[in-house]
Amino acid sequence: MIGLQIRGGTKVYPGTVALKSVDFDLHMGAVNVLVGENGAGKSTMMKVIAGVERLTEGTILLDGQPVSFHGTDDAAKHGVGIVFQELNLFPNMTVAENIFIARERLRGGIDIDSAAQRRETRALMQRLEQDIDPDTPVGELRVGQQQIVEIAKSLAQNARILILDEPTSALSAAEVEILFRVIADLKRAGVGIVYISHRLEELIRIGDHITVLRDGAITGARSMKGVDVAWIVRNMIGEASKDFAKEIEHPFGGEIFRAEDVCLPRIGGGLAVDHVSLSLREGEILGIYGLMGAGRSEFLECVIGKHPHSTGRFHIAGAPMAERSVAARIARGIALIPEDRKNDGLIQMLSIRENMSLSSLGDFTRLFDMNLGAERSRVRDFVKRLAIKIASPEHAVSSLSGGNQQKVVIGKALMTKPRVLLMDEPSRGIDIGAKAEVFRTMRKLAADGLGIIFVTSDLEEVLSLSDRIIVMSNGRITGEFDRHDATDTGLIAASAIGHTQREPAE
Repeated sequence: MIGLQIRGGTKVYPGTVALKSVDFDLHMGAVNVLVGENGAGKSTMMKVIAGVERLTEGTILLDGQPVSFHGTDDAAKHGVGIVFQELNLFPNMTVAENIFIARERLRGGIDIDSAAQRRETRALMQRLEQDIDPDTPVGELRVGQQQIVEIAKSLAQNARILILDEPTSALSAAEVEILFRVIADLKRAGVGIVYISHRLEELIRIGDHITVLRDGAITGARSMKGVDVAWIVRNMIGEASKDFAKEIEHPFGGEIFRAEDVCLPRIGGGLAVDHVSLSLREGEILGIYGLMGAGRSEFLECVIGKHPHSTGRFHIAGAPMAERSVAARIARGIALIPEDRKNDGLIQMLSIRENMSLSSLGDFTRLFDMNLGAERSRVRDFVKRLAIKIASPEHAVSSLSGGNQQKVVIGKALMTKPRVLLMDEPSRGIDIGAKAEVFRTMRKLAADGLGIIFVTSDLEEVLSLSDRIIVMSNGRITGEFDRHDATDTGLIAASAIGHTQREPAE
């Protein structure tokens, strides 16, 4: 049964047409997969359905009747819920408070029934098989746990149409399986689910119907039966290639970076990073693989100087790196692309140009003057190199799709001319075409002598890209593999050392 339809849907923004006369059918009791490159119009179409945006032209039909949503509250009253790709949580509020924000449970219609909210939150966490305390401030949770809270927030609204925009982008493999079980329950209850993801095998596994968008237009819509990755890619980007990165063979130089005995105390006791030592050569790509909570992100944060209370020693090209501040370490040639681009990588109210040059302003400044022409020229160069889809560098970075925002963060890091590039989940929220561009860029940078350390939860990525792979578990290094000897079973076995059957959330 079709519950919601869009007919002739067009959405125009200044400088771009995000949707071009799209016709979309949402089937109830089924997973409606929506796929396309970053900037194809997926998120725009979902924002229209969720009441965040309104169509410039066209009609929305709900159960065959025309409707017009005047905001998210209006859409929610009609049973539409959405989990956005970019997390929308209040970090200083508790998990329970975030789940029931603006929909608080009241006692006698007078005050908030906090006990009832905590009780319902525990039930939701039990349903999602998570051990997250309802009273924990959301800001203390890792990104993967925050994603779980967003999903719980939508489940609490009992929506009959649920939109999931990249719901697994920050989840571990075990958490993905839990989410899929929840989705199966919702399907049986007749809920219509729109599922957006860049993980194509995931879409084939879970989807019942598929719609492909390209440059704001629908290029394919059908039942999932018989659909394979090649069909999806052809409709997305016009070719069937799924090759992440053509390898550029090159010799490695000398040691460019070394970490010795790095430790980071964990809140509540123990070590989040437990005596980690590793080295990196010029031109080498070192992949760090592990389950969520393994200490991978925390190690990169120690390297960039985010945790001044961490211990250990670092060397750049054989010279000790005694500097403690983030700015000083950037000046020494370290750059970090963080996992959470929204909070740690970008200033949403600033323009694309201002965000990209933010860490390298010294290159364009002479005494009290700034050479804006040189800044614009450099930014344009990196926009071209990274194939960032923009109408103008002066537009707010918040106007970009998630994948293009990620490429702005990468460009900002590269503009500092680093000697060592740290990348934490660099492909999170990036479509297959953008992944290929980013990973080709990584290979080219490595061929030019840049040392790269990147963290990923994706086995295919770490095996395809890495020259050498380190596996972490419970804050420690539990395995090291040359790219020729690494196997998925070997990496998984090493990552499970010290873990119980259930993975702890990061």
